[in-house]
Amino acid sequence: MSKKTKYTLLSLIIVFAVYGYEHFLKVEEQAEVVGDGKEVKNNTNEYFLPTSTTGQIVHHEGYSLSYSEPHEQAEWVAYELKKSDLSNSNFKRPYFEIDAAVKTGAANWRNYKNSGYDRGHLCPAADRKYSQAAHDETFLTSNITPQEHAFNSGIWNTLEQKVRYWANKYDGVFVVTGGVLSGNMKTIGDESVAVPNQFYKVLIDINSGKVKMIAFLMPHENVSKPLYEFVVSVDSIEKLTGIDFFSQLEDTLENKLEASSSYKEWSFK
Repeated sequence: MSKKTKYTLLSLIIVFAVYGYEHFLKVEEQAEVVGDGKEVKNNTNEYFLPTSTTGQIVHHEGYSLSYSEPHEQAEWVAYELKKSDLSNSNFKRPYFEIDAAVKTGAANWRNYKNSGYDRGHLCPAADRKYSQAAHDETFLTSNITPQEHAFNSGIWNTLEQKVRYWANKYDGVFVVTGGVLSGNMKTIGDESVAVPNQFYKVLIDINSGKVKMIAFLMPHENVSKPLYEFVVSVDSIEKLTGIDFFSQLEDTLENKLEASSSYKEWSFK
């Protein structure tokens, strides 16, 4: 065997060894994420994580979620949106990827192809523009749900912008959002991804000197009403979803805030 051939083989062995080790590290990292799924990650405000009706909680760097395998999407996505998170960075839009941290297997992005529905983000990419990694992480399939384009780009987008406004005004808010995964729902794709008939968003603010909550429940359709017309009590969303949103609050405070559908403490200007 010539020296040139030996060096070529040695180079190939080194390349494959490096690739194999990197793959091993990636698999180990994914296994750690899955294995620690029920543990709260360090930079998440665990005080406000909702209960999971599915028993499958996954933590990512910028958000946490509870995945519903029968519906092939998250029943909720939760994250803190700090004032310091808000950024005008313009990152390139990545491809959608299957979330390998979902134990039961997250839906494939191909389910949405030619379905007539948008791949609607639950944690918006615009809420995670403080870094490229956090932004790109919102394109995991566990963070998307089928949404009509007019809804996604219309009233839902208006609400997302208002959340960013409140995060700036109140120096941060904690957000829980998802589709109502119950009732008679259409499905799309080979994996029968459910199309929610309603979507909700629940917010809590503890940074303004007084704890306050607000919740929205919207029909999955193109509507042109003011946001405050979709304000409901947190209790009403809990009844629809079976999710307990703020169980770690002191009971008297929790009961009072969750029963109210008042929006007078939130600025809609």
